[in-house]
Amino acid sequence: MRRYLAPLLALVSLAAVAADEGGWTTDFSAAKKEAAKRGVPILADFSGSDWCGWCIRLDKEVFSEADFRKFAADNFVLFLADFPNAKPQTDALKAQNAALAEKYGVQGFPTVLILDAEGKVIGKTGYRRGGAAAYIEHLKGFLGPNRG
Repeated sequence: MRRYLAPLLALVSLAAVAADEGGWTTDFSAAKKEAAKRGVPILADFSGSDWCGWCIRLDKEVFSEADFRKFAADNFVLFLADFPNAKPQTDALKAQNAALAEKYGVQGFPTVLILDAEGKVIGKTGYRRGGAAAYIEHLKGFLGPNRG
């Protein structure tokens, strides 16, 4: 029984941080399943949420705005791969995020990827000036003509 306890606790810890108040998940497998179920792409934000100035601006100017949240809820599954300096994370979450950053060639923050439900890259972007309305218009370019 003890040999199952550590992996179980890691999964529970990962699930506990899987969804925060803004609708973001930190569980990539869950994001892919939800995207397949809903028929929408994944918006994957690779962020240094507590130290990266451009990441903090993107969150403040776009991701935390009501207009973006409504648009995203209808058009994306939101996934956060965070690389904080001070926020605690489980080892499993750190390993997942590092593996994803390597897989997708993330070299700077913020990197925002639009992925299909299988994890294939549809598009890549990052911070853009102009606030939520401009960012929404930018993201619509990654969606099909019948979405957004």
